[in-house]
Amino acid sequence: MKYCAIIPTYNHAATLVDVVSKVLREIPNVIVVNDGSTDNTLEELQKVGSATIISYPKNRGKGYALKTGFKKAVELGFDCAVTIDSDGQHNPSEITGFIGLEQKFPGSLIVGARNLRAENMPGENSFANNFSNFWFKLQTGTAMPDTQSGFRLYPLQTVSSLHTISGRYEFELEILVRCAWKGVPIRSIPISVRYDAETKKNSHFRPFADFARISLLNTFLTLAAFLFIYPKKLVYKLLPNKRRG
Repeated sequence: MKYCAIIPTYNHAATLVDVVSKVLREIPNVIVVNDGSTDNTLEELQKVGSATIISYPKNRGKGYALKTGFKKAVELGFDCAVTIDSDGQHNPSEITGFIGLEQKFPGSLIVGARNLRAENMPGENSFANNFSNFWFKLQTGTAMPDTQSGFRLYPLQTVSSLHTISGRYEFELEILVRCAWKGVPIRSIPISVRYDAETKKNSHFRPFADFARISLLNTFLTLAAFLFIYPKKLVYKLLPNKRRG
């Protein structure tokens, strides 16, 4: 009962059953969160009877779907959750690599790292990730190769206790920053990714709206880092010296 998979989905009926079926081969415990899909997702989900299905009528965003999945996973007694997108970009057979790395480094948050220099990598994806990587390093002092990947393994007790303010696409960046602030070990693992006309068509990323929310979140996190997080760390570093004096 240690590991489960969480698959948030929104209008990916065409790829959902294939993704869930492949994930079930790697992990027998799968939670699918239907984030208010308006296509035939509900009908398709009837074909994956061994998965736990959570569904609600209104689209609330990927962050909300993930938090809903985390809550359910904790209720069911799981310790770690692998999150994977439902659009077919990720390779479910690589889940075993995440589990193996977590077993080597228990309590870590593990993020799949894509090859952002691959020939088929869309230019907007590379830009968005480099943009996110820059702010993440500024806010945490830690460099990461891919802060935008949704293929991750989360320590559930840690992430379920965090207070977050975002609920859509930007949530995955916020939870990464807050885990770093909390001292959670964050590790990367290389992953493959499928980019073609079909997966690009399936993307729900909205450049203007999502970049606007990401920018607002980065402004907030950067201010919090320099006004509270970094000063607090500095005080902790100075305290032992004062005690020795």
